[in-house]
Amino acid sequence: MLPPPILLGIESSCDDTAAAVVAGGKLISSVISSQVDHAAFGGVVPELASRAHLRAVIPIVEAALDRAGIVASDLDAVAVTRGPGLAGSLLVGLSFTKALALSLDVPLVGVNHLEGHVYSLFLEECLEEDAPPFPFLCLIVSGGHTQLVRVDEGFRHDVLGKTRDDAAGEAFDKVAKLLGLGYPGGPAVEASAAGGDPNFVSFPRTRLPGYDYSFSGIKTSVLYHLNAMSETERRRHLDGHLEDLCASFQQAVVDMLVEPVSRAVQQTGLKCIGLVGGVSANRALRQRLEAAANAIGGRLFVPAPIHSTDNAAMIAMTAHYKLAAGHVSTLSLTADPALALT
Repeated sequence: MLPPPILLGIESSCDDTAAAVVAGGKLISSVISSQVDHAAFGGVVPELASRAHLRAVIPIVEAALDRAGIVASDLDAVAVTRGPGLAGSLLVGLSFTKALALSLDVPLVGVNHLEGHVYSLFLEECLEEDAPPFPFLCLIVSGGHTQLVRVDEGFRHDVLGKTRDDAAGEAFDKVAKLLGLGYPGGPAVEASAAGGDPNFVSFPRTRLPGYDYSFSGIKTSVLYHLNAMSETERRRHLDGHLEDLCASFQQAVVDMLVEPVSRAVQQTGLKCIGLVGGVSANRALRQRLEAAANAIGGRLFVPAPIHSTDNAAMIAMTAHYKLAAGHVSTLSLTADPALALT
């Protein structure tokens, strides 16, 4: 019997430099270097991000190999995120991985970052009974993406709906900035919302035809709510009701995320729901989707929090399945910052 293939995955689509090793469909090591300098700017600065990737990629890959107890010559294939993401950040990871594939004379596998999030659901224990059965619905929610996807076997994806403007995670970040909570906003808003009244302010919920989303309106509603007060009144309002404002905002976003999923479940008959991306770590969202799945005798699948944000484990695992299906890339592979999920 042949030994299981050993595969290295690299992720550098935004501000996290990550590398992971998968052997025979089992995660062996995963290392992530998160950039913290962007907090001072209230968001990711692309030029700073790409420079940080240049400094980090070699040490991170070496750390992933070391933790896996292997050397580069043990690798049977290498994989990398090719998009979507920041152009400069993608190019760092892609250029390094292509050079590594060429030097080792091993297959190169290009992975769609969103596809990686979908296949993060297959990381837990990597047992068939723990993975969602095909076909299933998957809600991808992160700082840059909000999409509702039907996932079929054979890497076939049907995007049922997506945001027409801001992503849900982006709305969290922008509202957190308005409320003086800093960056990244999602965890800060959630922590503050835990002690607040979600009915304190009835922010409007945007409903669109089909399964599409829109989060620019809720962000603007929070802004108008604060601008209706004088500076002194606003300061007192935030001092006394910050938790209530966070809870009200979070409740509105969760309502808008869950409603199209519930309709899709009814109209497609699919009872298994995947929730992936950085915002999937939000407990209120998880609880609402789990309740929706339980109500129809279905099941909610969510990756571990460490695999919800950007990571290379999901890229390596996706590449494991792609390689098994014969999907490999050529060295002419290019970065695509606007790569769609197809």
